[in-house]
Amino acid sequence: MTGVRTKGSADGAAAPDPGAVAAVTSKPAAPEQGAAAARISAILFDLDGVLVDSLRVVERAWTRWAEEHQIPPDEVLAVVHGRAAREVIAMFAPHLDVAEQELLVSGYEVQDGGELAVVPGARECVALARQGRWAVVTSGVRRLATARLTAVGLPVPEIMITADDVTMGKPDPEPYRRAAAVLGVPEGECVVVEDAPMGVLAAKRAGMTVLAVTTTHAAPALHRADLVFPGMPGVTGWLGERMPAELADS
Repeated sequence: MTGVRTKGSADGAAAPDPGAVAAVTSKPAAPEQGAAAARISAILFDLDGVLVDSLRVVERAWTRWAEEHQIPPDEVLAVVHGRAAREVIAMFAPHLDVAEQELLVSGYEVQDGGELAVVPGARECVALARQGRWAVVTSGVRRLATARLTAVGLPVPEIMITADDVTMGKPDPEPYRRAAAVLGVPEGECVVVEDAPMGVLAAKRAGMTVLAVTTTHAAPALHRADLVFPGMPGVTGWLGERMPAELADS
């Protein structure tokens, strides 16, 4: 996918060919995880890697932070995707003021917004979601999420759950459970679109159906998702086949 770099999985597996539509995988979820939603009442999007391609901006900001504190950047970059900044900071520099450092890193990201782009296919998927109830659920802070959506010309949803709104970030289910509660829909009727293993795990723990895209991580790293797509157009197609009847009753 243009402008979106795919990482290898944690076990070193090679990244899938982005053009290989046949690589979409479907696997039944375990009963305790919840099968595909029989009714879709809301669509919940992760932000970075799902709607906005911010990979280079994120990695530059964290590399800068790591180097300032004499921490190997590769170690930080290996865990940063899908996690709240405060959790990453606590992992590597617990002796520092976490809130202060979180503001510092988010400031780096806001300042370096020149390479942000819409993930291919995301605009069409959001347009479909806006016919019903939808939200963005991100590990970033609100000012950063709002700035990114605005920068690429995507609508800022009425409901957006950010790191500012929760006590525990992904992979804890709190962010996704909070989104469902605010939207007033059962958790089992939510479909989540994610690109990171931590986000997939959070949504599954919340009892939601998860559609993953390989825009940031290779398919093996996203094995907990109900479906894995090579890009957002596949997500839009899958939702488009299932949404009309549900949306009519929303």
